[in-house]
Amino acid sequence: MKPKLTLKQIARELDVSVSTVSKALKDSTEIGEDTRQKIKAFAKLYNYKPNNIALSLKNRKTKTIGIIIPEIVHHFFTTVISGVEQVANEKGYNVIVCLSNNSFDKEVLNLEMLANGSTDGFILSLAKETMQKQDYHHLKEVINQGMPLVLFDRVIDDINCDKVIIDDGIGAKKAVQHLIDTGCKKIGIISTVDYVSVGKLRTEGYLNALEENNIKVDEDLILKIEDVEHSEKEIEEFLNHNKVDALFAVNEHFAVAAIKALNEHGMKVPKDVSVIGFTNGELSRRFIPSLTTVSQHGSKMGGEAARMLIERLESDEDKEAPYSTTIVETELIKRNSTRS
Repeated sequence: MKPKLTLKQIARELDVSVSTVSKALKDSTEIGEDTRQKIKAFAKLYNYKPNNIALSLKNRKTKTIGIIIPEIVHHFFTTVISGVEQVANEKGYNVIVCLSNNSFDKEVLNLEMLANGSTDGFILSLAKETMQKQDYHHLKEVINQGMPLVLFDRVIDDINCDKVIIDDGIGAKKAVQHLIDTGCKKIGIISTVDYVSVGKLRTEGYLNALEENNIKVDEDLILKIEDVEHSEKEIEEFLNHNKVDALFAVNEHFAVAAIKALNEHGMKVPKDVSVIGFTNGELSRRFIPSLTTVSQHGSKMGGEAARMLIERLESDEDKEAPYSTTIVETELIKRNSTRS
């Protein structure tokens, strides 16, 4: 079945605004006769049918935005939600939060539910399964229907929309450089599989730091975890077979699991092995030893995502701004899990 032609696609093909297409199809006298006839002829040629339900929903503003996150176990996502809510509430918007649980199907269902008139636009971090499948049709469909989308944290180049990210590679590189500066030579990394964008970028930052310091990359010291539920067992086996004097973990849960495994093997942190995590959550602050970590400033990311979405919701369609990407800088927080 061929996808339905949308107002946005007609506007793109004829190099006019969506508003101009909409007015022309309604025979508005605001649009010149030649432009009107050209648009109507194009729409007829390609059998355009207006989606009256979508139009009625679009014209009825809910003053509500939806946020879809992949998981709730990471403190980072809770801080993002907090940042979104703060900015949204200040602007008079409500927030609906949905959880994809890293499932492609659940992400699609959440998006369909929120697009049925419950919300005006979306903020979303991609599910792990969505990135694995590389199937983004559901995102393209809502954008083509004129509903704005802001991606954050886990983003992909295939979708043309506003995005909020952190400097993952630079943040990881700073962390590994700190380990090198404190005398560490045999540095391992606990990361995610490469199709998870943030894990891939943080691994690249780790590799860049080693190469710039003339430290040979040892592939045996790179652990890429796919099944998070069994990550503790994988980390324990990894440390059983590899001797390291430092570990960089791409999230705080991997870092904490590594410290527990090291303790069980009689290794002291940071005396024997230094450990750095990513995401400055409650776990990082309260664990013993407290965790040196890269702060993602999740609340700031959420606030930026909400601001970008609301600005696009309230912008003039005839003067639609180009899509942009905001980069939030990371910060290395030094605590007791690394040598000074």
